[in-house]
Amino acid sequence: MQAQSTYMKTTIYIKAVPLRYFSDVEKIKEELKNGNIILIVKITPLAKKSIEDVKEAIMQLKDYVNKEGGDIARLGEERIIITPPKVKIWREKARK
Repeated sequence: MQAQSTYMKTTIYIKAVPLRYFSDVEKIKEELKNGNIILIVKITPLAKKSIEDVKEAIMQLKDYVNKEGGDIARLGEERIIITPPKVKIWREKARK
């Protein structure tokens, strides 16, 4: 009899979801509800249309993630990563 691993009881996917339109915010929230880790690649397509929409989209996602207990971080100028609850993003503490 093989021992069952308790390491992963469910599958979590890491998905690339481009932020092309402000309406993509709802798609991203749905992925997070499903427990997936979202890597938003290239926020530039929406930024070319409206920097205000990018700011509002990021703010809405940040508020949602904080309320749900997930995590969000910027990866360079064009990308962010968002995780569901129980998945945290490691951040190196700044040296003095």
